[in-house]
Amino acid sequence: MKTMKLSEIAAAVGGTASGEAEINGVCIDSRIARPGEIYIAIKGERFDGHDFTQSALSNGAVAAMISHDVDCDGLFVKVDDTAKALRQLANYMRNRFDIPVVGLTGSVGKTTTKEMTAAVLSEKYNTLKTEGNLNNNIGLPRTLLRLENDTEAAVIEMGMSNRGEISELSHITEPTVAIISNIGVSHMETLGSRENILKAKLEILDGLREGCPIILNGDDPYLMSANIENRPVYYYGIDSSDCDYRATDIVQLDDETSFTVVFDKDKSQRVTIPTVGIHNVYNALAAFAAGMQLSVTPEQAAEGLKKYVPSGMRQRINIVNGIRFIEDCYNASPDSQRAALRMLSGVRANRRIAVLGDMLELGSISDEAHRNAGLLASKNHIDILFTYGEKSVLTANKAVECGVPTVKSFLDKEKLADELVTTLKTGDAVLFKASRGMALEDVINAVYEKIK
Repeated sequence: MKTMKLSEIAAAVGGTASGEAEINGVCIDSRIARPGEIYIAIKGERFDGHDFTQSALSNGAVAAMISHDVDCDGLFVKVDDTAKALRQLANYMRNRFDIPVVGLTGSVGKTTTKEMTAAVLSEKYNTLKTEGNLNNNIGLPRTLLRLENDTEAAVIEMGMSNRGEISELSHITEPTVAIISNIGVSHMETLGSRENILKAKLEILDGLREGCPIILNGDDPYLMSANIENRPVYYYGIDSSDCDYRATDIVQLDDETSFTVVFDKDKSQRVTIPTVGIHNVYNALAAFAAGMQLSVTPEQAAEGLKKYVPSGMRQRINIVNGIRFIEDCYNASPDSQRAALRMLSGVRANRRIAVLGDMLELGSISDEAHRNAGLLASKNHIDILFTYGEKSVLTANKAVECGVPTVKSFLDKEKLADELVTTLKTGDAVLFKASRGMALEDVINAVYEKIK
């Protein structure tokens, strides 16, 4: 964080400082407070950060931000609402930097797009990016407050669960380039329709600085038909010939995908990404387009994409005893599950095995979506399907109906892991895909323990 005076922080958030100090960081967890930081006491659903103010100061924080009096010995800034003040401070910090900032959202693939975009921009700029899943109204401000004197660009991911949230995040971030990856059904339970999801995602325009471009997936019918006024719009895609950035000559190998990006009508750049799946080609196209808008050369963009490293449990490939494990259980939706099964179908293997867990928060479309997953397993020629979870029983039943050769359903992780161990053979490829709440990594780790 760029160093600030405590009095400057108080002025930025409309608060009152009890004294003066230099602040070089922000912390919301009293247990990891460090010297020079200001601890912001956030009131959550299950706890009130004010109760840990003295602990934060004892652990090294130089000051605290509070909204009511607390029993503590140290400097403080008093405000009406600490969560709101955190957002105000983040926006204040962002405006201390005249740098390109990419803000991005979407139903599926936004984290991978963020990682790829950061990799592209890092070829030209010292780039800050959202870490992990810090993409909400608490995590995003913390990312912006990590801006340093030598930061030259930033890539900020924006998540949501309801209307108004992307608008707030966009106003905090004030991006100079916006990206929307696609409009899926991930938030159908709260928003009810794809039309409403589109409206929510388009809120990223609310904070986009005047005259700055938005980059959209031109193969997504909802985004392609969106009415964008007074903004430069650039489209990327594979199928639509009207896209400004288009992928052609796509070649997928076991661990990488190569394709040619055609842009500026007749220019082209060959790109290789160290991952597989057509959905990742779309993510890479968005990153390439963002780089081009920010003066990254095509050659630099290609080099950055080549260096991309999958994060977390997003299609991480691990080969153990000649078996190709594809760990993709950070999250799941009908769109991402479809993409994952399509990707698995293109992997060279003796047998293709899918382990699918429940997709959560789908509301009224949940049953249909889980049954459709069974149909997709058949269409993508999956040899063996194991499911985990109550909803995924519907997936298993549909897969049997559609002729998937071997299908088994489980409600117990240990039994699922044991069955996998006895089933797997050298030369197999196995995909793990489920919503984060299913914690399917427990099965993966159990299998690794048993076969290593």
